[in-house]
Amino acid sequence: MNRARGFSLLEVLVASVLLAAGMALAFAALSNASKATVAAEAEAARTERLRAVQGFLRRQLEGALALPMEPQSPGQEDVVFEASAERLRLVAPMPGYLSRGGPHVQTFSLVRGPQGLRLEFQHELLGPEGPLENERPPQVLLDGIAEAAFAVRGLDELGEPGEWQSQWQDTSRVPRLVRLRLRLLEPRARWPELLVAPRLGQAPLPGQDGPGDVR
Repeated sequence: MNRARGFSLLEVLVASVLLAAGMALAFAALSNASKATVAAEAEAARTERLRAVQGFLRRQLEGALALPMEPQSPGQEDVVFEASAERLRLVAPMPGYLSRGGPHVQTFSLVRGPQGLRLEFQHELLGPEGPLENERPPQVLLDGIAEAAFAVRGLDELGEPGEWQSQWQDTSRVPRLVRLRLRLLEPRARWPELLVAPRLGQAPLPGQDGPGDVR
């Protein structure tokens, strides 16, 4: 009578090794797929965040108003727009329900932090005697910035495009163009150069015939 032949110890060991190798490969494939998914989601979230920040900046700058931020002494010009390489300060309506109280003095600042620069936003309701103090801390719109700078541009006395300025001199007027160049610490993150034309910056000056003469 013939006995059924079983597996030898060597065959069992070989089968176990092959099974373990197959499981390791499957686990590695699943792990890589999971990491790729997480990276893709993080990239999508970062891209959406950059798009949202750009959209907010564009809306607020386009809506800049020629309203004085604070009362001035007789003979002094009203200050309606301030700009430097590190900061923009202007008057504009706030979006949504925040606009019900009236226009706000809005400040966009590039501030140095432990993780590079960050872009902060603060707003204060504009009252008859100037901006009302806002007890809320500045909101961080964007962080992880390697380098960034604001610049503004107007037209010269001949109606020709002037040079980009890191310090806006004619603070009694809204500039024609506002720019934000920015580079993030994350190498894969891209910030398209933001270029905004405030609507009131296109209005002609008194005695001029058209927007082509805007300063």
